[in-house]
Amino acid sequence: MGSENIPQGTFSKMPNPGKATILAIGKAFPHQLVMQDYLVDGYFKNTNCNDPELKEKLTRLCKTTTVKTRYVVMSEEILEKYPELAVEGLPTVKQRLEICNDAVTQMAIEASQTCIKNWGRSISDITHLVYVSSSEARLPGGDLYLARGLGLSPETHRVLLYFMGCSGGVAGLRVAKDIAENNPGSRVLLATSETTIIGFKPPNANRPYDLVGVALFGDGAGAMIIGSDPNSITEKPLFELHTAIQNFLPNTEKSIDGRLTEEGITFKLARELPQIIEDHIEGFCTKLMDTVALSNKDYNKMFWAVHPGGPAILNRMEKRLELLPEKLNASRRALMDYGNASSNTIMYVLEYMIEEEQKMKKVEQGQGDCEWGLILAFGPGITFEGILARNLSV
Repeated sequence: MGSENIPQGTFSKMPNPGKATILAIGKAFPHQLVMQDYLVDGYFKNTNCNDPELKEKLTRLCKTTTVKTRYVVMSEEILEKYPELAVEGLPTVKQRLEICNDAVTQMAIEASQTCIKNWGRSISDITHLVYVSSSEARLPGGDLYLARGLGLSPETHRVLLYFMGCSGGVAGLRVAKDIAENNPGSRVLLATSETTIIGFKPPNANRPYDLVGVALFGDGAGAMIIGSDPNSITEKPLFELHTAIQNFLPNTEKSIDGRLTEEGITFKLARELPQIIEDHIEGFCTKLMDTVALSNKDYNKMFWAVHPGGPAILNRMEKRLELLPEKLNASRRALMDYGNASSNTIMYVLEYMIEEEQKMKKVEQGQGDCEWGLILAFGPGITFEGILARNLSV
């Protein structure tokens, strides 16, 4: 892999010819907002569980996740219509998919419409669609239903990425980058959509790890427009996607273990997951940074858009890389406001990053110095997804 010796301090907002750029971002959520302070009582009431030990454990977890609010598709109306979802051991995957398939499509449509509006060009200019979800299963897939719901041309080229978990958003961005750069003039719509209904279960002392998901995960959708050589009059590029890589760690596939069963999806997250990510993060980042002759001395001169899988992962990354606390502000803020929304969350992080940098620019009456940065996520495999990017928005 070659490297480009690009001097720091020569910050041009112009994207490099032929390089993919993020041109717009959008998001959408279900109507049900859950306040973390009230989650425990509501969850145990809805699942008819009175186990004080499990309730105390979930209360502790809700505090340690740092999540304050989340949006969820699940509601009392759904439980009234499908009471079997709150009963242990019943085959409910059919009912769950009925709910999930409709919900993720609707959220993806709304996020995409917002993104296209922010982009400012016609929907007819979209040439490709990349759709990501770990919350549905059907044939044809959600990519077709999203294309139909948006009114995309039947000639739109579609790519579907299923069950990539938390790394799905960055994986989708990597695929969209490849498409944009290899199809001059193309405009790629990337959409992600997730709901936790596929794995909703009553508390069970034999599955204590389920409570982590209850305390941490949220629902929602995100969308981006990606294209190279943006039109200087009609488009405003936000980030240039310079280099993208994916690595998996051999013999770690059990660390994030998800199974689709007759009762929905069941996840197991290994306790050592944050440690595994900490042990490998620096080497992974080095592979990306070497392409432009950046080193570990430049960590705090860069921006960091990291999928917030949980506070332990962010804390360990911050410590291992000796990052200034503010470097992960956008990730921590997204986690606090939306929870871990799986593949969607990286889009919320990038939106917050743009917002914070624009505020800083106004305060400092000048241009920020974080031109280069990393967009990172970790998912089943264990899979590391990373993109070296240039910030064109500050």
